[in-house]
Amino acid sequence: MREFIAAGVQIASRPMDISYNLNKVIAYIKSAVREYEAELIVLPESVTTGFTPDVPPEEFYEFLSPIPGPETDEICKLAKDLGVHVIFPVYEKGQEMGVIYNSSVLIDDEGQILGIYRKTHPFPTERLEGGGWTTPGDRVVVVETKLAAIGMIICYDGDFPELARCNALKGAEVITRPSAFLRSFELWDLTNRARAYDNHVYVVAVNAVGPDAKENYYFGGSMIVDPIANKLGQARGAEEIIAAKLNPDPIKYVTYGSKSPMIFDHIEDRNTGVYADILKEGKSPFEPYRRIPYKR
Repeated sequence: MREFIAAGVQIASRPMDISYNLNKVIAYIKSAVREYEAELIVLPESVTTGFTPDVPPEEFYEFLSPIPGPETDEICKLAKDLGVHVIFPVYEKGQEMGVIYNSSVLIDDEGQILGIYRKTHPFPTERLEGGGWTTPGDRVVVVETKLAAIGMIICYDGDFPELARCNALKGAEVITRPSAFLRSFELWDLTNRARAYDNHVYVVAVNAVGPDAKENYYFGGSMIVDPIANKLGQARGAEEIIAAKLNPDPIKYVTYGSKSPMIFDHIEDRNTGVYADILKEGKSPFEPYRRIPYKR
């Protein structure tokens, strides 16, 4: 990893208006480069449409594009022109009829798609088998770039420590988390800082702001967190850009503002022998208000 500036572009998408949203994304990426000298730019989840569609899944499928496609082509050209890396989160039209992925696309400064991550933990109402529209992905994606090894997760994925840990074990130095997060700011803050600290990685977490097609209102609060859980950038509840310089040697001291040496490493210090049961299926001993009846 080298020192570089990461930026989070927190914007409101106009529901189901891909052309408008794409133009807005382009304008904000240009601003992030011009005003903040950003080298990595992360956008919110499903930025070209908003999170929740206002049409049935079969119509939504026809509404979308594959990857690569017209929207990613535009951002690839822009990334090359500006010499910037971009995390571009969109719904992806799958090759199989009716398959829609909630995807995050990593584009480098030469305009090449280096990686596509498909959300492995769609939110319960989003999952196709729960009456939603999204098919889960099945791969952990960490990409070596000129800046750093970048891992990709999306929103609800960040509630699952195992996925971030898999990213770290695959060498991730920075984990990006584009989101359309609706629960409390406290949970958003907690999970971002915990995943960063659990794994001694940077987390660039960018939340949506404003309404989607079903009038769910997103609160923003995007943040950049360092590997000792210190926030380097914090957005408000409005459209704005945050940015921070990421240090390639971030865990020498146990807390920020201190010279107290850090002598532990959460990855190395794991007692892996006690984790034999981690992949067993299970559920909480407490009951939620209701459970989504997934069709398997």
